[in-house]
Amino acid sequence: MTTLLSESKEKEKEYLTLLGNKLENVVANILIDKAKGTAFENSIELISGQKFPDIIASKFYGIEVKTSKQNHWTTTGNSVLEGTRVDGIDRIFMLFGKMVSPIEFRCRPYEDCLSEVVVTHSPRYLINMELNEGGTIFDKLEIPYDTLRKESNPIKRITDYYRKFLKPGEEVWWLDQDDTKSTGLIIQLWNNLPYQTRKEHMLRSMVLFPEIFSNRPDKFNRASVWLVNSHGIVCPNIRDIFTAGGQGSISWKGKAYHNIPQILIKLTSLLTEIKSIIGELSLEELGLYWKIDISNPYQSWIDLVTENLTHLKLKINIRAYLTETIIG
Repeated sequence: MTTLLSESKEKEKEYLTLLGNKLENVVANILIDKAKGTAFENSIELISGQKFPDIIASKFYGIEVKTSKQNHWTTTGNSVLEGTRVDGIDRIFMLFGKMVSPIEFRCRPYEDCLSEVVVTHSPRYLINMELNEGGTIFDKLEIPYDTLRKESNPIKRITDYYRKFLKPGEEVWWLDQDDTKSTGLIIQLWNNLPYQTRKEHMLRSMVLFPEIFSNRPDKFNRASVWLVNSHGIVCPNIRDIFTAGGQGSISWKGKAYHNIPQILIKLTSLLTEIKSIIGELSLEELGLYWKIDISNPYQSWIDLVTENLTHLKLKINIRAYLTETIIG
């Protein structure tokens, strides 16, 4: 850890490119060097590839390396079933690199940073390097990690646990498909969610899917699929989330503009939160949803929204309003 921290400060530009298995190679070389003259000399192996963990020592210890370009300490981890675990490796540590400036690293026992189970093409652990003691999925299941991983059917115990929290109409699920997105094991209904959770998803929908401001008949389709695939949420009345409430007014520069559609009323009342969300998301993720090249994400979002509003005969200059509020 000390070597990683010092080197990443001296060579920050180089280290910011060390994502995924690139960092694994660096960590393995550091360990090999530090093992000289110790009981671990000549025992460090870089396994990587499709095996778990990435690096092993003395055929007993292991290090799983994860990286993130986001400014947080969470990511989707390895399979609950651990079918690729290297034989004989009983003690594993998680090394997490937050590869944004300033670069940070954290290392913890693997089982101490697994907070939940989420689903991609198979159930996987959710890694949280800031997890408090007593907050792991194994604490919730009331079973030690080493006991669960050796069970013949660990999934059943996990799904039985999540079923205790189901609301009417919900069910646990396992997406048996090749999908890199992840969601919780419970399929939730929109109306059962807390207000703040619903608001957060509405805000992110406004950011990621600017077509919801258009008059296209399919304008809510991508947002609906995203709620299901990424968050396990079914929303039968998604149109009402944005349009219910009729028309309203917007005041700008001392003038009131009336007969404004409700979706724009909601948009203009939430611009501070929307600006914050745009700033949190990477250009890569925004580009994936917007399907454009992005240099200034705030300007790109304003362009996309206003382009989708051309069907409305608005007296307010919505582009100038958004630009002044978002960019200044």
